[in-house]
Amino acid sequence: MSKALTRGVLFVHSAPSALCPHIEWAIGSVVDRRTDLHWTEQSASPGMSRAEVNWTGKPGTGALLASALRGWAHLRYEVTEDASPGVDSSRWSHTPELGIFHATTDAAGNIMVSEERIRWAYEKGAGDPAIVYQELSIALGEAWDEELEPFRYAAEGAPVRWLHQVI
Repeated sequence: MSKALTRGVLFVHSAPSALCPHIEWAIGSVVDRRTDLHWTEQSASPGMSRAEVNWTGKPGTGALLASALRGWAHLRYEVTEDASPGVDSSRWSHTPELGIFHATTDAAGNIMVSEERIRWAYEKGAGDPAIVYQELSIALGEAWDEELEPFRYAAEGAPVRWLHQVI
């Protein structure tokens, strides 16, 4: 059994206050320990709260965190997972309007678009550059970035905590 660990960050960009305890419970169920986040007001969306937490755990923990929070109304979040032996880095982004987006990332956090995805965009858009552009925009998660960017800037200087998965 592999003892490899990885780490990442969960950014809850905006959540209704009533949802915050449920988010903590969902995170705790993934990392197998009680989670008490430090919630602050989200200035980009009055009445909403935000929190950040660094985590360590087995490879795949980022996907589990993203899945545990997926589909909740009014919740905006991102999860990152650093690379580990045999596993690429990843980022998951979620907004109520767009749902969830996943991308493989490099060491600097840049989205890596696969050869097959690029080929798909060219084939789908054969003869129509606008379709190629649209498909590549989807592959890069541009709509998610546009929606989340104001929430990211509102988080500068926010406190960050560490969670360690019980193994």
